[in-house]
Amino acid sequence: MQTPKENTMTQIPNTPFRFFWYVSKPFKWWVFAAVTAVIIASVLSQSTAYFFKLIIDAVEMGDKEAALRYVLLYPAVMLLVQLLYRISGVSGGKWVAKTKKYGYDLLLSHTLKHSHSYFTDRFSGSLMSKINNVNGAIEQLIPDLLWSIINSIVYLLVTILFMLAVDIKAALIFSVLIIILVIFNQTLAARKAAYAKAAAESSSTIRGRIVDILTNVQAVRQYVRTKHEEEEVFKLSLDVEKTSSNSWLYTEKMLFWNGLILFAFSSVMFWSLVSSWQSDMISTGELVFILALYSQIIGVLLFIGRAFNSAGRTIGEMREGLEELLLPYEIADAPEAAELRAEQADIKWQGVSFTYGGQSVFSDFSLHIPAGQRLGLVGQSGAGKTTFVSLLLRQHELGAGSILIDGQDIAKVTQDSLRRAIAVVPQEPALFHRSIRENILYGNPYATEEEMIEVAKKAQAHEFIMALPEGYDTLVGERGVKLSGGQKQRVAIARAMLKDAPILVLDEATSALDSESEVAIQKALEALMEGRTVIAIAHRLSTLRKMDRIIVMENGQIIEDGDHRSLAAASGVYQRLWEHQAGGFLQE
Repeated sequence: MQTPKENTMTQIPNTPFRFFWYVSKPFKWWVFAAVTAVIIASVLSQSTAYFFKLIIDAVEMGDKEAALRYVLLYPAVMLLVQLLYRISGVSGGKWVAKTKKYGYDLLLSHTLKHSHSYFTDRFSGSLMSKINNVNGAIEQLIPDLLWSIINSIVYLLVTILFMLAVDIKAALIFSVLIIILVIFNQTLAARKAAYAKAAAESSSTIRGRIVDILTNVQAVRQYVRTKHEEEEVFKLSLDVEKTSSNSWLYTEKMLFWNGLILFAFSSVMFWSLVSSWQSDMISTGELVFILALYSQIIGVLLFIGRAFNSAGRTIGEMREGLEELLLPYEIADAPEAAELRAEQADIKWQGVSFTYGGQSVFSDFSLHIPAGQRLGLVGQSGAGKTTFVSLLLRQHELGAGSILIDGQDIAKVTQDSLRRAIAVVPQEPALFHRSIRENILYGNPYATEEEMIEVAKKAQAHEFIMALPEGYDTLVGERGVKLSGGQKQRVAIARAMLKDAPILVLDEATSALDSESEVAIQKALEALMEGRTVIAIAHRLSTLRKMDRIIVMENGQIIEDGDHRSLAAASGVYQRLWEHQAGGFLQE
């Protein structure tokens, strides 16, 4: 079986039927077993009505032994049918379970490789909803295919064959009925799929909105916006109600017309059969046989519209999810991308140009950061500092120019190897709703307990962690909500220390700490920065005083370049910003 990793070089189909086969193909033997068992069971099940003909004909002829033989054989055949259906159930269950797992693995693997912009433009809750919709549709399609579609097709074929053997007129009427029902429902199914897609989209939207509200519930309360959020969800729920109602009413419309068509053709066919019986063209046993066949399949005929409706809804939900999840990557590894070898961590920007949102952020920007240099970035909001880091991490594609690490163009190496060489301590730490141990070890899952504790001590986190009821096994809550801002930042710093990457990016890494903690953390960061190339962004300029070099940026350009002492005495922008600080922070 292929793994999601192996499939990253293969284009994943983004249409429902092709995707369904794509995720089912690795488990073709389970598919074969389930389908074969259903076909045989369906043939035998629909053929059991033939026993009624044999029994009645034997009774009319006075052949008691034959009648008894057929009566006893009937339950044995029914037992065999049930055994076959159970085989199809076990095989189908394996098919569902394995395909669903593979679908989750495949979709998550593909989604995680999308660009930074892809995620910033979408609700995480909505993306989760789309993954669930696709896999839920797969889980629904397989039972529908096995025990509704295939089962029904076999029932119909067996019924037509038996009718042809007994009464050609009844068989022709029945065949015309099937053709009309299929064409009619297939025509309506396309419209049904559109209704189902609209309903799935509205459901994804409201789920994404609710997740966004719950994630930021403290802000909702602090700004007294509960009523506003309730009203917004109320509007979205109206759309859910409308689209769901439209989809449901359309289903009932399909079933109503199916009922009328079935009534008309059934009347004609029954009249034909009774006429043939009265004319002694068919026996009593044959009449009962055809009626028994028809009674067994009447449910299939009546709900053929519901089968098309179910398929239409399922396909619509799959299409809505696949179209969003399987978009082409905005940023992809080059076909022959190599692994980055960042031994020295020398960084060069050469003629970089970048536009975002229609505005130029960098234009012919060049910069050399020698290996092991500690570089501080200063500038007002909008100067390009955050974009500088995003481009270094290749979260966006450059418009022109190149960024080199140890002479290797980052556009020509794998994204994973690039980001493996860079440790980032962000302004807002991203913690998982897991234990502190797991969050720290995220920097290096293979680190020992001693190594983890050592970095926690260097990050001034060990003491507060041990004071918690469960120590390193304490769950931090969603996005680390159970920890204070300073505690979250220390865990993030410990994680970055454990990663031990040659390039270190500090994005306001100490901004959430009080002055006393900052002094202790600065000592730890100095040890962490030793022998590494460092890029530090800070509004608190006091944190940059020990940097080897500081550049001041404005509108994507370097306007000043030097160390703290020279820039503070240069009567330029940095000197003015230094004087404007209040409590060590740069005033916007």
